[in-house]
Amino acid sequence: MRRVYIAGAYSADNVLDILDNMRKGMRAATEVFLKGYAVFCPWFDYHFQLMLRDGETLTVQDYYNYSMAWLEVSDAVLLVPGWENSKGTIAEIKKARELNIPVYYNLEDLEEPDEEDFHPYWKTKTCQMN
Repeated sequence: MRRVYIAGAYSADNVLDILDNMRKGMRAATEVFLKGYAVFCPWFDYHFQLMLRDGETLTVQDYYNYSMAWLEVSDAVLLVPGWENSKGTIAEIKKARELNIPVYYNLEDLEEPDEEDFHPYWKTKTCQMN
């Protein structure tokens, strides 16, 4: 299964814009997943922060390092509209290009996965997500 890293703006000046960035990124990841790819979605990282116990900490740099580790093993990067002013996304694009990982600017340009990219479970007609 081909791995696609979703990249785009996360931070913003206010919480509503942050939530909107999260919504856009999560929706893009869902659309890519529906197309048959394995997706890495940095906007789901908030779960880690919610699960920390008293005394446990993760830094912003920890999250950056974690995301970059996934980017480095991805087969493609898909940019979410609005990425242009995101320092993190610009660094991700630079890293992807250094590693010769293709960067796509819209979902339509992302190549359709080959049949062999699918795990046999996902090929069955009876597979249903409830």
